[in-house]
Amino acid sequence: MPTEPPRPTDSELAILRVLWDRGPSTVREVHDALNADRKTGYTTVLKFMQIMHEKGLLERDESQRSHVYTAKPSQQSTQKQLVKDLLDRAFGGSAKQLVMQALSAARTSPQELKEIRKLIDEANHNSSKRG
Repeated sequence: MPTEPPRPTDSELAILRVLWDRGPSTVREVHDALNADRKTGYTTVLKFMQIMHEKGLLERDESQRSHVYTAKPSQQSTQKQLVKDLLDRAFGGSAKQLVMQALSAARTSPQELKEIRKLIDEANHNSSKRG
């Protein structure tokens, strides 16, 4: 049975976001993208990416002089893993409490509310098919 990758740290998540947005990238490209938001040393980014490769969070193509890294877990699977962890640790497994807090913590646009209603309707439809 395949094991899920380890939960990424905040710094690892920042690197994963760059790779999800840009696609396969060199350390230099990731470093440049990260430096747009905050100053980070090149060797720090390199070391993080090497560790992430060892942990199974990144794949590395070594066929060229500059290694090219790709995020191994998808953005969706990582987000699902992080939400499940937050749901269990902070909300005792209650999706209702999580959603209520999420909706009260930040302004939600009418379009986002429409999409949330659609997801709830789909979840209701799927659960009534199973029951």
